[in-house]
Amino acid sequence: MMRELKTEAEFEQAIAAEKPVVVKFFTDWCPDCHRIDPFMPEVEEQYKEQVDMVAVNRDTLPDLSQKHDVFGIPSFIAFSRGKELVRFVSKLGKSREEIERFLDRAVQVNNGLNAE
Repeated sequence: MMRELKTEAEFEQAIAAEKPVVVKFFTDWCPDCHRIDPFMPEVEEQYKEQVDMVAVNRDTLPDLSQKHDVFGIPSFIAFSRGKELVRFVSKLGKSREEIERFLDRAVQVNNGLNAE
């Protein structure tokens, strides 16, 4: 199960890591968030060597979500060393394939940055 960050300090610490960290922004009342819940543990397992995944409840940390322009949920933003790598933010529901494509992209972008 994805670790939920409860404070902005925890968030800042999580995204400072060298290994890419994918933050899932969600809320308890969002139907599209619940729709992805059944397959997310498998996706996490599949990508755990390449990325760490954490969750932020937009209702718990509204300022943080606003600061990162997260309006649609669920939204995913990948960070490495405190910088945003790539984001998957849309008002539409997200399929497992789309989420996996996004994670592949995050890994690619991060590898590209490290190759420079």
